[in-house]
Amino acid sequence: MKKTLLAQALCASFLSTSLVLPAFAGEAELLQKIEKLAAELESIKAELAANRQQTAKVEQKQEVLASTVASNNAASANAIPAQAAAATIISSYGEIAYTRPREASNQAQTDVARAVIGISHRFDSKTKMVAEFEWEHAIASKDDNGEVEVEQLYVEREFENGLRAKAGLFLMPVGLLNTSHEPTAYFGVQRNFVETSIIPTTWREAGFGVSGNYDNGLSWDAGLTTGFDLSKWNAAEAEGKESPLGSIHQEGQLAKSRDLSVHGALNWRGIPGLLLGASVFSGKAGHGTTDFAGNDARVTLWDAHARYTPGNWDLSALYARGTISNTEALNLTFVGQASPVPSAFYGWYLQGAYKLWSNTDYSLTPFMRYEEFNTAASYSAVPQGLGVAASDAEKVTTLGASFRVGEGVVLKADFQKFKRDSGMDRFNLGVGYSF
Repeated sequence: MKKTLLAQALCASFLSTSLVLPAFAGEAELLQKIEKLAAELESIKAELAANRQQTAKVEQKQEVLASTVASNNAASANAIPAQAAAATIISSYGEIAYTRPREASNQAQTDVARAVIGISHRFDSKTKMVAEFEWEHAIASKDDNGEVEVEQLYVEREFENGLRAKAGLFLMPVGLLNTSHEPTAYFGVQRNFVETSIIPTTWREAGFGVSGNYDNGLSWDAGLTTGFDLSKWNAAEAEGKESPLGSIHQEGQLAKSRDLSVHGALNWRGIPGLLLGASVFSGKAGHGTTDFAGNDARVTLWDAHARYTPGNWDLSALYARGTISNTEALNLTFVGQASPVPSAFYGWYLQGAYKLWSNTDYSLTPFMRYEEFNTAASYSAVPQGLGVAASDAEKVTTLGASFRVGEGVVLKADFQKFKRDSGMDRFNLGVGYSF
């Protein structure tokens, strides 16, 4: 209505203005101008009428849409939660790395380190299944180095007050990397040494777990699971010195379960950008194996970690320490071999990264990490002359950068400098994805 009155007023104004003609204008010319203005007025009226009709149609559609949404919301409120929340999600991550030793370019190699396919299905709003299947080193066969493995396979149920329970094969809530190990989630082409050599990377156990979280930022995990099998230790090979626990973990493969293990973890995120946490895992590792001298051995591993991400900074620190007790009798059976069972091993690192540049599609983040780790810090006492000397700690400095492409792709480059064994110095390039 306001638009119609405005148009009429404008037309009247134009008409009155047009009637102020020079004195010498003739009557015929005046009538011609009046007819032209009248035609323009009728055109404006028709256009306004069409606009009112279109507005009415839009308003009618909006009313119908609002009514439909209200009906759907009411139906959803009355529907069974299982029907409303059921969903299946496919996820994946993978990485390819190129490594070139600084002093031995002929040993440069490229490796399809891993490709992982994940399937998560939510049966209802409170119950879900999680599965991950991993291929390592491109080809898995009798004559190749590749592996095919189930990385996770568990069901979880949510209860009131943030409480959850799960059963199956799941990752241990230890450190910063074990439960968040996709290539887009960490700096460096390779995962850091502390969380691969001291804390086994993608360490999982089969069993039961419970967890909870609170509004104050505190979360916790606890569980009863399988543990390590010390009878797998091979004192003639170097695998135990590369990763003591990595060499004896069972990964859910016909896992000996006479001796079960317990774990617990606490994490606090009460300040935006800050994470403080700690964890502990402990269990016997002999399983009553016949004629095995290490039946009373116990494996214990604990860690403390922190991460702070103010603005463009990403700062983190972690300390982990493990022990294997009651190994004296077992190590006497390994006299003369290079790799007896250590009684203690540890590692720690400090890492800083800064997002130097970014736009809507890309970002560049340089980083630096210093870490120290020792996979054989001490051995249990044996008769003089029969033991093996403890190892010196290795110290590694890593300088590099991550170049993010969109949300799920990262290109990486770094250089690693080894303090104890400079022959290990190397350049690394990598590409990874996650979705």
